[in-house]
Amino acid sequence: MNDPDLRQLFLRIAEALDRLAPPPPPAADLDAADAFVWHAEDCRLEPVGDVHRVELGLLRGIDRVRDILIDNTRRFAAGLPANNALLWGARGTGKSSLVKAVHAAVNEARPHAIALVEIHREDIPSLPQLLSILRGSSRRFLLFCDDLSFEQHDASFKSLKAVLEGGIEGRPANVVLYATSNRRHLMPRDMADNERSTAVNPAEAVEEQVSLSDRFGLWLGFHNIDQSTYHAIVRGYVERYQLELPARQIETEANEWAITRGSRSGRVAWQYVQDLAGRLGKKLE
Repeated sequence: MNDPDLRQLFLRIAEALDRLAPPPPPAADLDAADAFVWHAEDCRLEPVGDVHRVELGLLRGIDRVRDILIDNTRRFAAGLPANNALLWGARGTGKSSLVKAVHAAVNEARPHAIALVEIHREDIPSLPQLLSILRGSSRRFLLFCDDLSFEQHDASFKSLKAVLEGGIEGRPANVVLYATSNRRHLMPRDMADNERSTAVNPAEAVEEQVSLSDRFGLWLGFHNIDQSTYHAIVRGYVERYQLELPARQIETEANEWAITRGSRSGRVAWQYVQDLAGRLGKKLE
């Protein structure tokens, strides 16, 4: 290092590397909002000021699972033990809407008690980094992963298993995970059948695949709704947004809408209401 030219060269290389390297992410302000989105690519929590949600009172036909989930969330907000929850079942039946509505209801009763943190399915491998950020906070966090499922040869479910219950550190006491899925065991049925047919020990192979769902203390099932419940959901939206149309006409149109969609669900009901409001020139606010 006594050669001035060589030393100058090393300094220029070091400065160039500094310019190429991304700056360290700023420390997350976990009190900045009541909801965040996790960006795994730069280990950043983005505050969300206005969460897109449905009011809890507008969710019909899921009274039992609603009460179970809100009780679990209230206990968690109060600093008491609470379970991870897996909301599984038919599409469009209000799984993700219930999570967001429960979060809003609990925070309304106890302001800023829980921060909702959305993590995308493809970012599950970065969950340990997220938990290391949340672990030291005095706030309580509800992690929310929508449409969680795993396909064959997807090993990321193993990292989720370790984070939830199996790792040395385990899940932080100030964090609980709520996930939604169309699959009860977070894996397709043909994947389990394939494991049974090809594995040396079929039972053990399937046990490893389905053991992830066992990490969720609450399994809340959502099932297809009947016509009367579908009409009740539509009426709830119509009354909430004061859409003036004869009740019989609304039922007839809602039935036709469900037939064209091939299903009856809360999502289909909301889509009909949006169409109705547009035709009536009303804003849904």
